[in-house]
Amino acid sequence: MTSENSGREQDGATGGGAAADAATEAFVAHRNLLFTVAYEMLGSAADAEDVLQETWLKWAGVDLGTVRDRRAYLVRITTRQALNRLRTLGRRKESYVGSWLPEPLLTTPDVAEDVELADSVSMAMMLVMETLAPTERAVFVLREVFDLGYDEIAEAVEKSPAAVRQIAHRARAHVAARRPRGEVSATESREALSAFQRAVETGDLQGLLDVLSPDVVLLGDGGGIKQAVLRPVIGADKVARLMLGGLSKLPVVMTMDPAQVNGHPALVVRLDGELDTVVAVRFDEGRITGLYAVRNPEKLSYMGGETTLHR
Repeated sequence: MTSENSGREQDGATGGGAAADAATEAFVAHRNLLFTVAYEMLGSAADAEDVLQETWLKWAGVDLGTVRDRRAYLVRITTRQALNRLRTLGRRKESYVGSWLPEPLLTTPDVAEDVELADSVSMAMMLVMETLAPTERAVFVLREVFDLGYDEIAEAVEKSPAAVRQIAHRARAHVAARRPRGEVSATESREALSAFQRAVETGDLQGLLDVLSPDVVLLGDGGGIKQAVLRPVIGADKVARLMLGGLSKLPVVMTMDPAQVNGHPALVVRLDGELDTVVAVRFDEGRITGLYAVRNPEKLSYMGGETTLHR
């Protein structure tokens, strides 16, 4: 091998290494953003992580010299991968045992401080977004949560900008008709949740009825692995009596601890010290209108440490 050939190969290796480093650096810099995009589209942290793996594999093969905006390009790849997975998830949910609830995340304090982000990842809003078609959900998330331009979104979902505008308008109206009715401060949420916790721990039926809205809905997700209500339970009296009746029969020690889940106050239930259930809530005008009890152990793996979400 001549020194000239050796020099060319060395230059190529160096250039390849630099490109790989640049690709890695860009991916790492935007990883939390990409995870948040995927999670908001899928409602599943495990599937969002899989989407990130797929995004990385595609990103690693891109010629960075052709990329004008690395953030936008990465978001585009992530969106397309998430859309593919969302359609698969839809088929999976059709055979799911009982109610399907989003995977709860123990979130960092800064998520709660970003009101728009916290609202978008709340259990209540994630369930509203479940009622959107896949492309509608992608457009809504990218436009309303991440404030992407219509041209950028059009590239991500492979539609024309005009079509994306129509989809965004339709999705916005759909969500507006179903989102929580009134603003509730973090202080009000914590106070209502504390009252709920005290009533449950002391078996105070009237105290529970006082904090629950008359039309409160309880959803449980056991995934066919843990016992949970298979259909929604509606009405304060039914929900209160079911909860207190079930807890009074437990042959174990139950503890309830407040936590920040999906950017909002929630309760973590442990039985004999073992994580058993995450209870997220929806508040409307100061009272609890939705209770979301996730018991499926396959959905509780992200409750062991805080997850950073980012816009």
